[in-house]
Amino acid sequence: MKQTDSAAESRSRGGNRGWLRFLPAIAWMAIIFAFSSRTGDELGTVLPWFQKLFPFMTSFDWGHFVSYFVLGLTFDYAFGRRSDRVMGKVFIVMLCTLYGISDEYHQSFVGGRSPDIYDVRNDAIGAALAVIVTSIPFVRNRWRKIAS
Repeated sequence: MKQTDSAAESRSRGGNRGWLRFLPAIAWMAIIFAFSSRTGDELGTVLPWFQKLFPFMTSFDWGHFVSYFVLGLTFDYAFGRRSDRVMGKVFIVMLCTLYGISDEYHQSFVGGRSPDIYDVRNDAIGAALAVIVTSIPFVRNRWRKIAS
């Protein structure tokens, strides 16, 4: 009984700081939002070398892929070991995809930008690949050591 009382006391004093693990995801979402607020001309110089490196992937937006790969990693960090389960990984991909949809809606209000379903596809691919990579046992073990 004493252990339960001290756990409750610790939480009441602010000892439960699990929500802090979500700060990287929130910060990264703010960065994505900031980039989405820029016009198409301002973004024309971001990551053009990917297009040169992979000219056959002209419809693939590497900026979206990389951004949502990182967002997937930040959510994986936020959920900790709960994201090791299949449903945790599905939830992360769904969160990232929903944020991608809201990002495309936001872009509809920015000059020189328009919503694009292929961007949402690239967002989902980036998030899915992030959770797949963190599912590889060697990577998962290292990631959990770094993230703890």
